[in-house]
Amino acid sequence: MQEKKVLITIFGGTGDLAQRKLYPSLFRLYQKGHLKDQFAVIGTARRPWSNEKYREVILASIANLASSEEQAVTFASHFYYQSHDVNDTNHYATLKNLADELDREYELDGNRLFYLAMSPTFFGTIVNHLKSQGMLTSEGYHRVIIEKPFGTDFATAEALNKEITNVFDESEIYRIDHYLGKEMIQSISAVRFANMLFEAMWNNRYIDNVQINLAENLGVEERGGYYDQSGALKDMVQNHILQVLALLAMDPPAAFNEAEIRSEKIKALRAIRLYDEEEVAKNFVRGQYVEGKIAGRKYQGYKEEENVNPDSRTETFVAGRFYIDNFRWSGVPFYVRTGKRMTEKGTRINIVFKSVPINLFSHSFDEEKQNLQKPEPNVLTIYIQPTEGFSLSLNGKEVGNNFNLLPVKLDYRNSAEIIANTPEAYEKLILDSLNGDGTNFTHWQEVAQSWKIVDQIRKAWDNDTTSEIPTYAAGTMGPDEAFHLIAEDGFEWVWQPDNWYRERGEL
Repeated sequence: MQEKKVLITIFGGTGDLAQRKLYPSLFRLYQKGHLKDQFAVIGTARRPWSNEKYREVILASIANLASSEEQAVTFASHFYYQSHDVNDTNHYATLKNLADELDREYELDGNRLFYLAMSPTFFGTIVNHLKSQGMLTSEGYHRVIIEKPFGTDFATAEALNKEITNVFDESEIYRIDHYLGKEMIQSISAVRFANMLFEAMWNNRYIDNVQINLAENLGVEERGGYYDQSGALKDMVQNHILQVLALLAMDPPAAFNEAEIRSEKIKALRAIRLYDEEEVAKNFVRGQYVEGKIAGRKYQGYKEEENVNPDSRTETFVAGRFYIDNFRWSGVPFYVRTGKRMTEKGTRINIVFKSVPINLFSHSFDEEKQNLQKPEPNVLTIYIQPTEGFSLSLNGKEVGNNFNLLPVKLDYRNSAEIIANTPEAYEKLILDSLNGDGTNFTHWQEVAQSWKIVDQIRKAWDNDTTSEIPTYAAGTMGPDEAFHLIAEDGFEWVWQPDNWYRERGEL
């Protein structure tokens, strides 16, 4: 394992993301030897902290990870703090001096990684100052990691991209979507391309529909102000869901490398049908959670949440039907469903295969076979979180003298030990950026096409100012309209955890 020589500068170094995700991820890379002696981190923010104060924060963020106090302290000694106003040119001169000094002290060969863990409104300002103040002139590589949201629609995303690509080459830009760092998201390709059983049937001849679920049981919490300006469509569909859809729908790449995988993902996204306003109304449902009760606990509605406009029309739920207009997927609906304050937290994918073309069991040969039922469709389920693994439902025979069919499930789940030792998404993605591997990051063309798809839906909803937005009680799996949407095609949602609570009178 080769140690990574690098100076990492984190804009937004005092923020929640840095403390909850970035510092623990860097520490895990340190424990595994990817970062060792020749690395340094500069944290920048407006707060007037000292190096000592900053290192105390670092130690607190890794307190439950360190095997010894000495290990933690040694790691934290690589961190330096610079109070910084991103709009002040003079502050970048100070930052450059510190960067050059640390580059010499730790012999970093001029390798620099900039992490923009701030509001996207500052991205253009930061990268332009990095260039104008000479922070990109060292001999090593220069890379920038950018958090979502990348724009608020295609127009703003395009303008932001122009600002950033005036400074950094596309190959140096790492647009992070933490879902792409999750172990089971990366395993989608293994399931597809390493198993002839599935790859041979991964098309419209054998698959009836695909269901992508990203459910959250939490409400908007303290993010009410932000969420009310965003909504579920932009917060989840534009990035996470469309990225997962692209991985499921793309054709096999010519080689399993960054360029080929990216090329196929872009082709898949460009094949997604763009809807007009009438088609949006037919194929997409939005919803807003209202007061509800589950398992003895009562929850308030979205409009009663802190910092939410009491007249808000912002959606907390989206369900929809995408079609991919290419040879492989023509006619197969891809159903998506995501929302806040649903029954359970979970991310899972259901691949529903077509039923056998001839039901051999529909004809009775004697009186004992009168009650034979139609075979259930085979379903491949990929569990992303909180559990990780796969299951495949099959039809078997019930034990006994009759010939009743019995659904059975082949099931594999990663153990708690494996999950506990699985690299966290940010850890994997930061390491990818240090290795110069952009496979699990989003390319501009992916971002652009995703916004074009979502903008059509957003435009239709924004133009509809009179229709009442469907509601769903907190703790349920969405409004009735979401169930009607899929029932129109003769299907149903495979994942319905709310039924368990209803059967026990807890919902």
